Amino acid sequence: MNIKKKILLRAISGFPLGLAIGYLITIVISLIWADGYYASCVPELAEMMGSEINAVILQALLCGILGMGFAGCSVIWEIEDWGIAKQTGIYFLIVSLVMMPIAYITYWMEHSFWGVVSYFGIFAFIFAIVWAIQYARAKRNVKRMNEKMESFR
Repeated sequence: MNIKKKILLRAISGFPLGLAIGYLITIVISLIWADGYYASCVPELAEMMGSEINAVILQALLCGILGMGFAGCSVIWEIEDWGIAKQTGIYFLIVSLVMMPIAYITYWMEHSFWGVVSYFGIFAFIFAIVWAIQYARAKRNVKRMNEKMESFR
């Protein structure tokens, strides 16, 4: 399958996943901070959109687009002639370019210089943790495969 088709198929499948993850995040945030109520979106977004339902529709659409971005970009990890540093750098750049405007539009970050900087820092930190976990898992899997190969010799 060519790479463009793979990106498109993954992006399409990423939309409902992004939507589901966005919805789950609102549930978790509501459980932690909303004092028994469901917080579907931040009040600033509802104010900007004129109503809560308009804000929720926009947020759902943007969560789906975010899912498309992350899923479509996952093809980068399969480009074998790129090193892990190049794959990581390009993947991080693309998902940052998708994530940051969406986070800004939805008011997931404070609309100030330091709000953007701190959100990006948190995003980069979470990215690094997830990357390190995935890298350790892949390394462990390669070690197991090598051990199995050795047992056949």
